[in-house]
Amino acid sequence: KAVVSTQSTGPYLEEIAAGVKQGITQRGLGDVPMIVFAKGAYHSISKISYAGYNVVGLDWTVDPNIARDFVHISVQGNLDPCALYAPKEELIAKTTEMVRQFGVRNYIANLGHGIYPDMDPEHVRVFVDTVHSVSEELMKKGDPYSQLYT
Repeated sequence: KAVVSTQSTGPYLEEIAAGVKQGITQRGLGDVPMIVFAKGAYHSISKISYAGYNVVGLDWTVDPNIARDFVHISVQGNLDPCALYAPKEELIAKTTEMVRQFGVRNYIANLGHGIYPDMDPEHVRVFVDTVHSVSEELMKKGDPYSQLYT
């Protein structure tokens, strides 16, 4: 298993971000948010969050509390895609826990990697509906992260 460090990839991530932003500016497209997703880079999420992107996508191995402590920009993720194979009650519980741990401020709920072709669309709907209902509940209560990560 190869280990990739931000010492070797960091400059490339920064170069890609700068190049894309330059192209966007040249085309007059305005401010286009960019997301960086580096699967398995849990050890480098802090450094990655300074590479020039607006959002750090997190795979399912990253603890939400660690992400909130080390990433200074918005985050996206990170439910294990295999959770969509679980019974609906378990999927609801896992999704609820994920959203509550991340909070709703500067957070994009998503899977922690791609979706598999054989996923039951009904389970995807349960995931999305649960994200919406838990997010609404947190916003009504006053999200604990509402003053952070602005």
